Amino acid sequence: MPLINLPAFAPDLISDLEALGTERVDTPVIQPAEPFLDMAGEDLRRRIFMTESETGKSLCLRPEFTIPVCLRHIETATGTPRRYAYLGEVFRQRREGSNEFYQAGIEDLGEPDVARADARAVSDAIAVLANRLPGVSLSVVLGDQSVFEAVVAACGLPAGWQKRLVHAFGNQTQLQRLMDTLSNPAPSGIFGPEVERLAILGKLDDETTLIAHIDETMEATGYSTNASRSPADIARRLREKMELANTRLDERTLALLREFLALELSLADAPQALAAFAQKAGLSLGEALTRFESRVAALREAGMHPSAVTYRAAFGRPLDYYTGLVFEITPEGDPLVLAGGGRFDRLLTLLGAKERIPAVGFSLWLDRIASVKEAAA
Repeated sequence: MPLINLPAFAPDLISDLEALGTERVDTPVIQPAEPFLDMAGEDLRRRIFMTESETGKSLCLRPEFTIPVCLRHIETATGTPRRYAYLGEVFRQRREGSNEFYQAGIEDLGEPDVARADARAVSDAIAVLANRLPGVSLSVVLGDQSVFEAVVAACGLPAGWQKRLVHAFGNQTQLQRLMDTLSNPAPSGIFGPEVERLAILGKLDDETTLIAHIDETMEATGYSTNASRSPADIARRLREKMELANTRLDERTLALLREFLALELSLADAPQALAAFAQKAGLSLGEALTRFESRVAALREAGMHPSAVTYRAAFGRPLDYYTGLVFEITPEGDPLVLAGGGRFDRLLTLLGAKERIPAVGFSLWLDRIASVKEAAA
């Protein structure tokens, strides 16, 4: 039985993916919800269609393919490297278009040459789109979460703030709000009189004393920790909150972050620009910059011209599992995203893999490709 609303070019697209040395896989439409709620990112989480099993287990309609393909790889105990291709329906609440639509793509798992795999993901996505949209000029925007992480770490911010900023990468509004908060910390008194009293007594500075105080207070009030956090957990979180609230980003560091996030230029010029920024700011970007330079070289080896790609330092994609490369492809002069992807080296371990598996991939939106194809006809 033919699939409803599957574009006529789908068989040719499947052939494109197979020609790239991939293995076609499918995954169940009904998926366990927990991995998506934990790892997919706030933007996707709020658009998931949830349901429940007879036993009360949280389930959802498949909102994307990366997590299901990775889970399948782990469950089948297949060795790496492996290149999986997929084409099927995904289900998301969307502001425009149907909530049920088709995606295709490639997940490249276990390739040890990270730069080569990154370059292959970008070049493969472009090649597939070029085959399906002959004559349509495409624009590629590339970002790198690991470079942003390196810049934030080099600025010397507390670990809690580093985590918050990295989590917001790619969400311009949230990132700007966090930086505004860093430049103007919340006034004293936001934690209530008891915490303020502990701060005055100096108990927040001594973790052992603080834990003992919380333990005594919980016993006195009859509060049970059996199904909740321990005094040590509460103390650690309380000290972290106080540290976050009391951290103020000095004007120089704030200016450095803003200068970095404003970088937007040809990818061909990006390595030199990043090196110059790091030198001027007195920051060591270490391996992140080396990996970035290696990826640009690998793209050249793959036959791409970095001068045709835009590097945007603030560019990210709204999925929490990305760790390095992120990219999107649109028709030139049109914000409609036809393909997007990136690197997600931590994801398989978080999903239960016994060893670290480097991974990169991309997805194609078939309904959007069809609309561009129709407009160009």
